Amino acid sequence: MAAALDRMWAKFLPEIDARIAMLEEAAAANPLSAEQQATAHTAAHKLAGSLGMFGLQRGTELARQAELALAEDPATTQAELAAWVAELRALILSRS
Repeated sequence: MAAALDRMWAKFLPEIDARIAMLEEAAAANPLSAEQQATAHTAAHKLAGSLGMFGLQRGTELARQAELALAEDPATTQAELAAWVAELRALILSRS
């Protein structure tokens, strides 16, 4: 089972990295455009739905926080978004 999960991780890692990169761009944007907000919101939603499958419950929590913040007023939470995304990136690197 662990070997199968590792193969799935390797297969989906490029998509996970791309989604985190989208969130990193949103966190760094000043100002955040509506298109960037929508793209980042979708990326966060997809990460929240998939990271738990790989045993990264904290990643799911962080992505969910980002998703909710991006659905509301991202301008007021951009510093928080940057912190969440940095922690997400660290979690992904530790799993790799």
